[in-house]
Amino acid sequence: MPPEEATGIRVHLDKLLAERGMTLTQLAERVGVTVVNLSVLKNDRARAIRFSTLAALCRELRCQPGDLIGYEPGAGPGEPG
Repeated sequence: MPPEEATGIRVHLDKLLAERGMTLTQLAERVGVTVVNLSVLKNDRARAIRFSTLAALCRELRCQPGDLIGYEPGAGPGEPG
């Protein structure tokens, strides 16, 4: 299996959940996706996200897409960013 490509895309879901006092399970229920899928996103292992999912996350977290997703050159899965 080839190594995952380092995209530099980072997801700040932990920070937003903590700021809002919300759990991953609560967010999953509100957005209508599985906890497993949100966990993949939270741990920077997602390869893609649907705009409808991104919009639902932003709605429930009361944020903008840029609050949720950032770009850090050289950062990849499992690497400090």
